[in-house]
Amino acid sequence: MQKIKTLMSAGVLMLASHGTLAGNETVIGDGTVAAEETTIFMAGDSTMAIKEVKDYPETGWGVPFAFFFDDGIKVDNRAMNGRSTRTFIEEERWAGIMSELKAGDYVIIQFGHNDESEQKKDRYTTPEQYKINLSRFINDVRKAGAEPILMSPITRRYFDGANKIKHTHPYAPLVREVAAKEKVEFIDMEVVTREYFQVMGDRDSALRFMHIAPGLHPNYPVGVRDDTHLNQLGAREVAQLVLAELRKREHPLSKRLRSADPKHLALKY
Repeated sequence: MQKIKTLMSAGVLMLASHGTLAGNETVIGDGTVAAEETTIFMAGDSTMAIKEVKDYPETGWGVPFAFFFDDGIKVDNRAMNGRSTRTFIEEERWAGIMSELKAGDYVIIQFGHNDESEQKKDRYTTPEQYKINLSRFINDVRKAGAEPILMSPITRRYFDGANKIKHTHPYAPLVREVAAKEKVEFIDMEVVTREYFQVMGDRDSALRFMHIAPGLHPNYPVGVRDDTHLNQLGAREVAQLVLAELRKREHPLSKRLRSADPKHLALKY
């Protein structure tokens, strides 16, 4: 019996010195086994990104999205204002994600607003290169043993006379092409958000975007009327739309949500 105990102890020491077991498990100092944290990386533009205080109340939807998950999920939002797929690669932001990505992680990929801005040469990406870049992102993630989740860009809020939101994303069909070709998990957020805000109409949907009259907010003393970027309310609602789409698909991430505070279960709507 003593010999068996000695061999077992030696085995634990060997595992502890190695540090990692099969799957997403790690041996910690006392020899116990702990599940490794799963990371959701977010790669995208200003509609997803974390903002500087000087830009509030502008909010990327990735900000409230980060609070949906249990303690075993970490959301690492690498989205950045003004970035296209091309500049995200050129600035080595994509390389930064890949250097930290591990098997079992997820990467949400959502670009388009800046890629399709032909008048802005510092960020514009040709349609063909845009598709190549998206395919590269998907395949890089898969090679790392992680899962890509591709999304089309969220809608811009431009209504026409018939109370319909105009189609303003010429690159949205290109995302759909890539999604079909690569057979990747795909959420068509251009359609989801356009239909969502369209039902609200012009007046109520404006409350979700950066519309502030002059003299109300110190960050925008002369006011702002921006139909591309979300405020806190719009960001939360778009994040909830993403979660709803994950739930529809019974995606594994929809099973990793935080537990509600018991007192919240007694509330009513």
